[in-house]
Amino acid sequence: MMMSWLQVIRSAVLAGTAGIAGCAVGPDYHAAPGTSPAAWNSPVAQGLSDRAPPPKSWWASFNDSELDSLIGRAVQANLDLRVAEARMRQARAIRGGSAADFAPVVDASASAARARQSKNQPLLGALPLPPDFSFEYSVYQVGFDASWEIDLFGGKRRALEAATADWQGAIEARNDALVSLSAEVARNYVELRGAQRRLGIARRNLDLQREALDLTRARLQGGMDTDLDVSRTAALLADVMAAIPPLETAERAAMYALAVLLARQPGELVGELSASAGVPAAPPEVPIGLPSDLLRRRPDVRRAERQLAAETARIGVAKSEWFPKISLTGDAGAESVSVGNWFEPGSRFWSIGPNVQWNALEFGRVRAQVRAQTAVQEAALAAYQKTVLMSLQEAENAIVAYAQEQNRHRALTDAVADDRRSLDLADSMYRYGRVNFLDVLDARRSLYTSEDQLALSDQAVIVDLVALYKALGGGWESLPQAPGLATPAAP
Repeated sequence: MMMSWLQVIRSAVLAGTAGIAGCAVGPDYHAAPGTSPAAWNSPVAQGLSDRAPPPKSWWASFNDSELDSLIGRAVQANLDLRVAEARMRQARAIRGGSAADFAPVVDASASAARARQSKNQPLLGALPLPPDFSFEYSVYQVGFDASWEIDLFGGKRRALEAATADWQGAIEARNDALVSLSAEVARNYVELRGAQRRLGIARRNLDLQREALDLTRARLQGGMDTDLDVSRTAALLADVMAAIPPLETAERAAMYALAVLLARQPGELVGELSASAGVPAAPPEVPIGLPSDLLRRRPDVRRAERQLAAETARIGVAKSEWFPKISLTGDAGAESVSVGNWFEPGSRFWSIGPNVQWNALEFGRVRAQVRAQTAVQEAALAAYQKTVLMSLQEAENAIVAYAQEQNRHRALTDAVADDRRSLDLADSMYRYGRVNFLDVLDARRSLYTSEDQLALSDQAVIVDLVALYKALGGGWESLPQAPGLATPAAP
């Protein structure tokens, strides 16, 4: 009898091993095909190159030590990044739980109880008992219960596959948070420097306008100018003064935003960032790679692909409910009414054998679950395809915006040079009485406007470049990746 049970156990173990080595129920996942063009639809403008992908630490190309420091500190302290990393650890722990489901489950128990039997119960009451028969006794028991579900049909393997993909997706979510963080720090920093430069232009023009107003008033007293000239000069001074408060607000807002990105109180970086500095300059050449590189680099695309893999594996988990679950169960221990002979051979007990559980009458429920999970997988496929298209759209838009802003910047540079010449000519001709003061004011107003627009364009060029780097999905590669992390296939 003992040998027959051992043969049953041996057969079950061999069957379980064969099942683990065989195919699991449900569809096998294959990397979803990406649909990316061979080249960018937008013409690669001057300053861009598709010969190689962008650098990993793209912000270093700006050669701004303060920006490097801010991004480094943000990576260490940012709260959104901490949330993403905590979720990554959570997904890893859940995967560890799925892996643990393959091992046997062992429970230990121990008990000691005092009991009393009824004297009038049917069995004892019908027997002749000695006068000193004790109806009270103690029971001592210790033992182990064990069970091992054999994964014959691969439900647990599919569950582990799904949990692994979820973990890898959480890593990509952390990477995506890092891409967004570095871009957000860079954008706010550029906007801060842009506001400071525009403030410098406005304050310089404010001083010039005050001098012009004093000069105009002196000329009025000398009979050389009119009240109209004074009024127009005062109006231009007021216009310049009105432009300063919004710029000061933008400067402080950028400082406060940077502080929060570094998990600091809003005002803690004011002292560090108050000294004006120039807007970072764009590198002479910006490598952007090809659209196929985009699908491999962007964490949101990689995350969507991992989500699709997880939902595909869960179809197998749902289908495994169609099949019986086979387990090996057993228990062993010692039981006695006396502590003295508790662990003697006569107190030992054990049992072992297979257990089969099959929800044979629930096929309708299982079929509905399979259909529901198949629909979830189809939705994940559509979400992945949409993410691919949106990533291409963002990159194309960023390429166009960067190229067009450079064209605008060149035109504004020419406009500033022309306005400076116009103001010099107007001043010279005014001194000789060949033009009236209104012409000088118009030339001064035009120069101020073009200088301010050029400063704003300097800022916009770098902000657009930061948006391009973000759209290309760079900046996360230096972080460690999960083992076996799948990469979406490029066409």
